[in-house]
Amino acid sequence: MEVFFLGTGSGVPAKLRNVTSIALKLLEERGAVWLFDCGEATQHQILHTSIKPRRIEKIFITHLHGDHIYGLPGLLSSRSFQGGESKVTIYGPPGIRDYITVSLSISKSYLKYPIEIVEIGEGVVYEDGQFYVEARLLEHGIPSFGYRIMEKDRPGTLLADELEKAGVKPGPIYKKIKNGEPVFLDDGTQLNPTDFLGPPQKGRIVAILGDTRYCDSAVALAKEADLLIHEATLSGSEEKLAQEYFHSTTIQAASTALKAGAKKLCLTHISSRYDRNSWEQLEKEAQTVFSNTVVAEDFMEVPIPLRSNR
Repeated sequence: MEVFFLGTGSGVPAKLRNVTSIALKLLEERGAVWLFDCGEATQHQILHTSIKPRRIEKIFITHLHGDHIYGLPGLLSSRSFQGGESKVTIYGPPGIRDYITVSLSISKSYLKYPIEIVEIGEGVVYEDGQFYVEARLLEHGIPSFGYRIMEKDRPGTLLADELEKAGVKPGPIYKKIKNGEPVFLDDGTQLNPTDFLGPPQKGRIVAILGDTRYCDSAVALAKEADLLIHEATLSGSEEKLAQEYFHSTTIQAASTALKAGAKKLCLTHISSRYDRNSWEQLEKEAQTVFSNTVVAEDFMEVPIPLRSNR
């Protein structure tokens, strides 16, 4: 599991920061990529990476401001010519369905793969055997969601030595035990999987927030997250301006991470008023509140290791 930043700027594209898009790479977990927001030129950013558009399985839109969605019709259309045949599910606030269907219809775009559009509210918006995703409304000028991506706990390590002591040779039984299935031997003995597995491995948590003021919903989404991705449009000295424009400062983002008990904070959605020489200062501001903070840059990749490996 890795997070890859395709765009880390706010408002309009800049030379050093494209507008917002974040890829959650789940290649080992499910051979897929989940995209969070799709600002203008996201598909151009992808061209400079190893990400394959055909691998994009889900797209989560935080809100309908242009710097978060203007790249979506182009990406969906190009995917048809880049080997994409599998279904893509798009989650977003009410209005995302109209935006996509009208854009594709008027441009006469034909997709060679099915899409599903889910207009979301608060609560669990997706769940399967591996992950579930919760959405909550944040505080912005229009409905803006944050997403909490939770990996379900994995089974513990298979205790092969214990199975051998019980007279079980390597084979299909090992797989059943690993999957938590009870096993009956030829002599009628039942093997309980819990006796042959180590402690369950805790799943990882990533919180990816849309544009927002400092709010309680952001803290809830980030609770004990391995990684919190929070907008920091403005510096700590611009709290009044951030409040007026429904955005956050570096200090407010760091305060959210601290209050939530997050492990790591990445700041994104950085205003173009701050040049490269200012980024280190923004990072230091946040670190005065939450030490494990980095300012994200375009094409930065952040691995999220298994909890047992930390």
